[in-house]
Amino acid sequence: MAAGLARSQVHDMVVGREVTVDGVVEERPGRRLSAGQVVVADLPGPVPSGPDANPDVVLSVVHEDEWLLVIDKAAGVVVHPGAGSQGRTLVNGLLARYPDLAGVGQPDRPGIVHRLDKGTSGLLLVARTPAAYEELTAMLAAREVSRRYVALVEGVVASDRGVVDAPVGRSARQPTRMAVSAAGREARTSYSVVRRFPVSGMSLLHCHLETGRTHQIRVHLTSIGHPVVGDRQYRRPPRPGSAAPPAGAVPARPFLHAAELRLEHPAGTGPLVVHSPLPADLTGALAALEAAEDDPGSLDPPPARTN
Repeated sequence: MAAGLARSQVHDMVVGREVTVDGVVEERPGRRLSAGQVVVADLPGPVPSGPDANPDVVLSVVHEDEWLLVIDKAAGVVVHPGAGSQGRTLVNGLLARYPDLAGVGQPDRPGIVHRLDKGTSGLLLVARTPAAYEELTAMLAAREVSRRYVALVEGVVASDRGVVDAPVGRSARQPTRMAVSAAGREARTSYSVVRRFPVSGMSLLHCHLETGRTHQIRVHLTSIGHPVVGDRQYRRPPRPGSAAPPAGAVPARPFLHAAELRLEHPAGTGPLVVHSPLPADLTGALAALEAAEDDPGSLDPPPARTN
């Protein structure tokens, strides 16, 4: 090591003719130096240690103790910085309010033990200490954390209960999407029907994650022919001649909400159960569906076909 740099960095600087010894450009990475020789080099700037704190990011903290936090994330908020998402993520807001999180877990996503998609609202666990991080990640891996979601899906789901057990991985045809794939990782989602809306052709479900793959619920429900309402990434084009949904029944984002978390507290103090009510945009969509069930004639006719 030299000046806090790795050997590989020093090697590359010498090979790149960025180092001089006694005023002469040095080109031999393995050269031995003598006492009194003067080495000059432009050192690279410090590597950022992690995301910046941003107090402008609004947080809704629904549970807080010395071990963990439970955040009720709003739809549209990205959980941690990544490509195209810098500075205004949930992590940036967490660091402003809880600066001690900077040393917990992965440097680029401090405290984060699981994620929610940008368009998904609801409950998110955050570890406050390294010990809590290790315990919570182990509990999630062992499927000891119950996560219940509320989802509105297209189509009238026939079975009252079901399980989708299918591996999920990156789509070979569209790398920005996930898909059911034999090359994917094990994924299992169970669901139960809360209510059917036969007039509108939709169903309200409770979904439980038994694993936590990227976009898992959205991909699994699409794979059985019932994509999440409002999910413009995974939904299929409507069938020709199908009735338009009731006005206001399709939110501007996927109708998917993390409504409940259940786990044994890592401090050994007993069960922790946290609930989150549906936000206003989703309750508004349900109200539109209920109105359509009461008055089927209010549904808009399918748009006229033009030649």
